[in-house]
Amino acid sequence: MTVKLVVGIDGGGTGNRALSYARKVARLIGDCELVLVFVIEWSPYSFHTAEENEQRQKRRVEEIDSARTRILDPALAEMKSEGIAARGIVRHGNVADLLNSVALEEGAEQIIVARSSDGGFAARVFGSSTANLVMTASVPVTVVG
Repeated sequence: MTVKLVVGIDGGGTGNRALSYARKVARLIGDCELVLVFVIEWSPYSFHTAEENEQRQKRRVEEIDSARTRILDPALAEMKSEGIAARGIVRHGNVADLLNSVALEEGAEQIIVARSSDGGFAARVFGSSTANLVMTASVPVTVVG
């Protein structure tokens, strides 16, 4: 039976640390698939005009395409070149909620994320989100330093 691990990536050093650790774990397990997840923070609770909502939907599609091209595809190619089974998912929403949801949908054994000390976007995404994920996740969470 293939073991699935969900890996939160952010396109920077934080996500690279999580991916590096997940790569090591996948090699130890052997029959393992990494599910790389990039979350674009997105609140459904902001109210807009009809025109703004149309533009917002267009931006969502553009952001997903950009994240897939710039972040997921290179990471997946790297995993493939190393013989590690991996797939990628991009979603909009709350980081902690979505990583947990993907883990449940995929039947994952655990979630791997990195603690951030980088500042900026990575800190915002994997700072308090990591703490929330650890407190609410339905599967074990490994936090890489």
